[in-house]
Amino acid sequence: MKYRKLGNTGLQVSEISLGSWLTYGNSVGTDIVAQLTNRAFELGINFFDTANVYERGEAELLLGQALKQHKRDSYVVATKAYWPMGDGPNDRGLSRKHVFEQVHASLKRLQMDYVDIFYCHRYDPNTPVEETLRTIEDLVRQGKILYVGVSEWTAAQIQEGLRVSDKYLLDRIVVHQPQYSMFYRNIEQETIPVSEKNGISQVVFSPLAQGVLTGKYRLGQQIPQDSRANDAKSNMWIKNFLTEEHLTKVEKLIALSQELGITLSQLAIAWVLRHGSVASALVGATKIEQLEQNASASGVTLSADAIQKIDEILA
Repeated sequence: MKYRKLGNTGLQVSEISLGSWLTYGNSVGTDIVAQLTNRAFELGINFFDTANVYERGEAELLLGQALKQHKRDSYVVATKAYWPMGDGPNDRGLSRKHVFEQVHASLKRLQMDYVDIFYCHRYDPNTPVEETLRTIEDLVRQGKILYVGVSEWTAAQIQEGLRVSDKYLLDRIVVHQPQYSMFYRNIEQETIPVSEKNGISQVVFSPLAQGVLTGKYRLGQQIPQDSRANDAKSNMWIKNFLTEEHLTKVEKLIALSQELGITLSQLAIAWVLRHGSVASALVGATKIEQLEQNASASGVTLSADAIQKIDEILA
């Protein structure tokens, strides 16, 4: 496993990180979470991602239990807040009240004194950025958060956050968590340049396009019965990639990966990691073999010729 610096900090995170969205507390339970977590450590993964909203706190509970048997200084854990955690008017967003309450609730579920990274899970147009960042600053000063992050913010929103931080001498945003894959490249034109200019890393989710870039879904074939694509909840996102256009590209990418002697998953993750701005590729797993295959993408270097061929396919 290779490690990269997180933004303009001294923190080193594994190129592959393990997430819990749509898995922990949903398709996998306590025993499997423990097995995946332990195997992740054996593979050199030191970066674990969750959020309060994942199964309404259940993912944090399971991750906290699994991590408890490991030394706290041996891993980096991230959580988030923004999405609704109840039906009340203050059970969502990035107000001082909601952020303060949710950070403490997350720490209780994780059974930890602090989280390494706290993400604003989206931009909240109803709360002043100053209010949110001042609240996070207070929690940083209390030792409950070490690093400030945001998720799926636009370049302009990131710049606004930085302006507010600099104006009031608050801790700066050092990491952004966006969706990024061969099939979803929105961050390339504006977000990455703004982030690089300001010492912000990307920790990208869905680098395998919800599993479509694993080769599990093939052109002209039925969706496998054991696939999450058959689950209505998962299908909300994966259906965007299960098109004839995307699956035609998958066939060409499989041929290229075979030519290079690697799997399609390794090709897709290595392609994401080709960008120095990406500190880590966040993957999910329900089986040990999935985790092992994804982790093996760390350190895979694509030649300029391979990258050109990929660009031609994606075009």
